[in-house]
Amino acid sequence: MSQQGYVATPPYSQAQPGMGGYPAGFGSAPSQPLYRQYGGPPQSFPAPPTGKDTCLWSPIPPVKSSAPQLRYTSMQYVIVRLHSCSVLKVDHPPLAFPAGPGPVQSPQAPPTSHLTQQQFQTAPPTAMGHPPMGPHSSQMAHPQSPLAGPTMAGPQSMGGPPPMGGMGRPFPGPPPPGAGGFQQPGPGAAGPPGHPQQLQGQFGGQMAGPGMAGPGMAGPFQGGAAQMAGPPQKKLDPDSIPSTTQVIEDDQAKRGGQVYTTNLRGQVPPLVTTDYTVQDQGNASPRFMRCTTYSFPCTADLAKQCQVPLATIIKPFATVPKNETPMYVVNHGETGPIRCNRCKAYMCPYMQFTDGGRRYQCGFCNCVNEVPAFYFQHLDHMGKRVDFYERPELSLGSYEFAATLDYCKNNKPASPPAYIFMIDVSYANIKSGLVRLVCDELKTLLDNLPREDGAESSMVKVGFVTYNKILHFYNVKSALAQPQMMVVSDTAEMFVPLLDGFLVNFQESRAVINNLLDQIPDMFADTNESETVFAPVIQAGVEALKAAECSGKLFIFHSSIPTAEAPGKLKNRDDKKLINTEKEKTLFQPQKAVYEQLSKDCVSQGCSVDLFLFPSQYVDIATMGDVATHTGGSVFKYSNFQVERDGQHFLSDLRKDVEKAIGFDAIMRVRTSTGFRATDFFGAIHMNNTTDVEMAAVDCDKAVTVEFKHDDTLSEETGALMQCALLYTTISGQRRLRIHNLSLNCSAQLSELYKSCETDALINFFAKSAYRAMLNQPLKTVKEILVNQAAHMLACYRKNCASPSAASQLILPDAMKVFPVYLNSLLKTGPLVGSAELSTDDRAHQRLSTTAMGVEDTQLLLYPRLIPLHNMDVASDVVPTPVRCSEERLTDAGMFLLENGCSLFLWLGQACPPEVIQSIFNVPSLAHVPIDLRSLPELDNPQSQKLRSIIDSLLDQRPSSMKLMIVKQKDRSEIMFRQHLVEDKGLHGGASYMDFLCYVHREIRQVLT
Repeated sequence: MSQQGYVATPPYSQAQPGMGGYPAGFGSAPSQPLYRQYGGPPQSFPAPPTGKDTCLWSPIPPVKSSAPQLRYTSMQYVIVRLHSCSVLKVDHPPLAFPAGPGPVQSPQAPPTSHLTQQQFQTAPPTAMGHPPMGPHSSQMAHPQSPLAGPTMAGPQSMGGPPPMGGMGRPFPGPPPPGAGGFQQPGPGAAGPPGHPQQLQGQFGGQMAGPGMAGPGMAGPFQGGAAQMAGPPQKKLDPDSIPSTTQVIEDDQAKRGGQVYTTNLRGQVPPLVTTDYTVQDQGNASPRFMRCTTYSFPCTADLAKQCQVPLATIIKPFATVPKNETPMYVVNHGETGPIRCNRCKAYMCPYMQFTDGGRRYQCGFCNCVNEVPAFYFQHLDHMGKRVDFYERPELSLGSYEFAATLDYCKNNKPASPPAYIFMIDVSYANIKSGLVRLVCDELKTLLDNLPREDGAESSMVKVGFVTYNKILHFYNVKSALAQPQMMVVSDTAEMFVPLLDGFLVNFQESRAVINNLLDQIPDMFADTNESETVFAPVIQAGVEALKAAECSGKLFIFHSSIPTAEAPGKLKNRDDKKLINTEKEKTLFQPQKAVYEQLSKDCVSQGCSVDLFLFPSQYVDIATMGDVATHTGGSVFKYSNFQVERDGQHFLSDLRKDVEKAIGFDAIMRVRTSTGFRATDFFGAIHMNNTTDVEMAAVDCDKAVTVEFKHDDTLSEETGALMQCALLYTTISGQRRLRIHNLSLNCSAQLSELYKSCETDALINFFAKSAYRAMLNQPLKTVKEILVNQAAHMLACYRKNCASPSAASQLILPDAMKVFPVYLNSLLKTGPLVGSAELSTDDRAHQRLSTTAMGVEDTQLLLYPRLIPLHNMDVASDVVPTPVRCSEERLTDAGMFLLENGCSLFLWLGQACPPEVIQSIFNVPSLAHVPIDLRSLPELDNPQSQKLRSIIDSLLDQRPSSMKLMIVKQKDRSEIMFRQHLVEDKGLHGGASYMDFLCYVHREIRQVLT
């Protein structure tokens, strides 16, 4: 096989003791508007000593810098020149970002020196919790120091202490100690000859943006002599820093609409946002498997040096478009799938046949196996079996095997799964109208239960339970004229009071079930019971499935924290005083005991839990959602639910959830070729041991992120092979094995690794490892580790792969140039922010939801699509090209749609033309548009039809439904919209993209010095 392909750079998952001194977290939001800072109060700084560092503002008129321009060369990286005022510009791969006016130069200066910007000696932004850097604190190297010389690009390993304590699980060990032990040059470091030494400016090392207030000054540009001496600094054009929307657009232009064939080892697929068609020719489609890098480093030392996490995000049941070949099923009859005798890998394209076809050598462990007589086939003159193209398992990357009884529980054939609907009929759900809404919907929804392709009807059985403090089971046997209710009031010893008639075929029992669904809302209409139980409800579902000897799913519709006396009773532990303390992590730790055991019981029975929550106050999602998360289920949350406002949103979610493709009672194992192995797993999963990933159910939206570590040297010649094998029960009760194979390149050159990293996969790994780490470590520490990992990855690239350049330049690998914007967005997400203004339940919900997300979902969540609608072409079928996620892109006369997979906003500028408003909303002006509108009126004009078709197509693509929110400019509701503009400063703390780039640059320089 060809060994072309390029490689991807992901962030590392380990804590890095001794890295880059990052003493504190991202802090709180500004209490007053500040400019070019992370949101701390204005600081006064001690007067700096006269030293030999560059000054912030030069008393002599500075040299003019050239206008921003894009310059393409053959090198694949981006250079960002960062001025100490956080001013930047771009020239392209190497995309250089020249800053504003450069330092003063002497006549003897070499001709290239105009490229070098002033020393980047920014203090860590104050809202990150850092003390401002005084004149004597560790500064960056002088721009003309040896750091910028040719020595920097040598292949030698990075100086400073050895990175990474333990290389085991993500985020191990204590926070990075202090400044990391990296030696800093003193303030008097002299530059090379020909460059005059310059005095430090009045404000020491602080980042001086256009609006920075110095000591005793009220606001922008009211400075002292040093500030007034030079001309005002030109504000940086935001278009000059790497743009996510541009990267997405470029990839779509280059690879969109093309056929991506998977015959090459280690090739980097199109981005998740690109529209492409896959042709399987021996490696799994990127819809099923995506890697943080498609070229693994050959040795553990290289991996440790570059700090790039080696991980694969596997979505075993990903939806395949209609124009791609569906999964083939291979049936070897009673002998079952052919496997290697030693490592148990399944037959795949990486097995080499020898000895005229009588033997094969395993690609994973190199063991030579005999070919079974029934499977024998001659080889052609190339050594390939003559039936190569007739056997999916020899020629394709993904396929299924029919499993034999050996793969079934207790060696008995599996049964079709069951869906049990469990409705909380306490006062809150009756009063809100939810119970009636659910019952009415189920009458039609149950016709759409999932079925095998080509089957006339679904084989899934259904059952019904209602509950408050006690549980009611219903006999809906088809022979009955009326449904029968059985009550279990002893919730401490849960049992199912009936077997026959509880789980039934919907088509056979339709009349009785519809009768029951009509009666339930009336039966409990006068209830005053407000207390509920929760754990016994799940226990009842598990017992019912156990008695029926099948796997299945529980759909639980629940309203409040379970306070009734029963196992799993919960207390309100929402304490805002814990936020930004060491104990904040306890808010996200599930309350163990009953729920931990319940998760294990569910997984062993193949019982998945989907939880629909309708809270009006705190419900402890961290605990209640924990069972769902460990059983391959989902948690849906509708705060302060009102039928007319939220009903359609909830019903859309319920329909998608009931109808989606799914497998049950699943167990997954990831096998690798020699030299590396899977060490860590993230997802809606349960792990009983270190290798078997257990999932009570796995659906088309759930992904498992797997991290790999070296245990030996990898060979460039053979590459790195991986095989994901998933054993599961189909919707019709068959036991199957779904196999996905992927081959990657291996390289001893770090440049190969960085050349083909995949930023979207990287940030998926980063998010999941950070969200797991926050259960055990303070948020401040988690955020420090994230930034440290990123700084080490980028510093290693600069040191070992980039051409020598001035230290004031930030150099990013081309494949990772937008990585900082995603990382900054991750640091500003609810779970990591630590703000008392955010609800603990919302933060816990986002944390749990992200755990099971695939690459496309985390990409959209961390960089939402902002689509301009005011100038859309109504005649075209194409969705308008999204713009950058920043307030600067909004226009008073504009109309924008913002979506991130969870939320959908329609933003209306205050000068939006009345004719546009009329065509969309059928009202004369913006003031008349009702903000509580939940769907657009269906009007017969091109604008309305185009906008509704765009919204429908977005809703259709996303795993869960999104509720449309109308937002008017300068309205109170705009706050929720603005927190999704991820390139701007965070509402609850966190940097703008531009400030964060400067901050990362400072960290990189600290690592390099």
